[in-house]
Amino acid sequence: MNISVIKEIKTHEYRVGLTPADVKAYTVHGHKVFIEKDAGREAGFPDEKYAAAGGTVVADKQKLFDDADMIIKVKEPQAVEYPMFHEGQILYTYLHLAAEKELTEALLKGKVKSVAYETIEDHDSLPCLVPMSEIAGRLSVQEGAKYLEKQFGGRGILLAGVPGVRRGRIAIIGGGVVGTNAAKIAVGIGADVTILDVNARRLAYLDDIFGSGITTLYSTEANIESALKESDLVIGAVLIPGARAPQLVKREHLKTMKEGAVIVDVAVDQGGCVETIKATTHDNPVYNLDGVVHYGVANMPGAVALTSTLALTGTTLRYGLYLADNGLETAARNSYPIATGVNTYEGKITCKGVSEAFNSDYTPVRDLL
Repeated sequence: MNISVIKEIKTHEYRVGLTPADVKAYTVHGHKVFIEKDAGREAGFPDEKYAAAGGTVVADKQKLFDDADMIIKVKEPQAVEYPMFHEGQILYTYLHLAAEKELTEALLKGKVKSVAYETIEDHDSLPCLVPMSEIAGRLSVQEGAKYLEKQFGGRGILLAGVPGVRRGRIAIIGGGVVGTNAAKIAVGIGADVTILDVNARRLAYLDDIFGSGITTLYSTEANIESALKESDLVIGAVLIPGARAPQLVKREHLKTMKEGAVIVDVAVDQGGCVETIKATTHDNPVYNLDGVVHYGVANMPGAVALTSTLALTGTTLRYGLYLADNGLETAARNSYPIATGVNTYEGKITCKGVSEAFNSDYTPVRDLL
């Protein structure tokens, strides 16, 4: 199979879909790998290393698309790339289609076989989403702490506090991978941390591992409202696999929050769990609405490209190799994880969460094979 690794063009996205070591793994399996020129340079992998691993460096992006049986990326394709795909091509990347109607329509029109990292399920886990969720969760506290500084419009709060001064308060909405990793950093710097979740078992688990270092609350509307009023930093960490995130923080809640409080919504790439969030970039990451600073960067891990690339490709490689070795049809028939990753196939939506987001028809992928 011909594999093309495309250079990311999303604003300040420095990650790359394969490392040179991954390229060698594909070539050992008998595949040809083509790398767009400078695709990995910003992540610490120059073209020379890809060539030494058996890859071919190509400068012409359109040719990379034209010749590829499978495209490997990190983030969703951008609008200028939509016309480059051809029918029957496999796209293997993060997609978050429930928040990307135009991209979804383009993939359906092009009859692209799209496999989304974020919906691959394996043993009740989302293995290709976990490493980026871990990084985004840890970054959320780091970024939130920065934008609480006065020059960015924040309250002027030091989350760790100092002797004689109250510590900053953080509310984390969602106790999954993102929320847990946010809590690790928040507790580590000494903030006053509250985690809200709808799952009693998850709250019990978090109470076990963090003990008196955090407060756990059931995620009810009343508890969310109370936490918002008290908090300096609010982290949205809600995930429904493949579907749009529920909007738990409403516009009317903002007027109850402290002037200069910060919201970091890690769920923004799935539409966000904050009604007033909109996707931002690393160039212009925050905006102020009703006195509350909103941070909505949709590719947070791109800022730490080397760490993120190594963490991501460590999990995506084995599924990508299985796709390349067997083709999508055989892979999806024989592998539950691959089948759950297929979001569009032959012009049909094959991910239930995406179909529900757009009120469109849903067809299980195995009905099409």
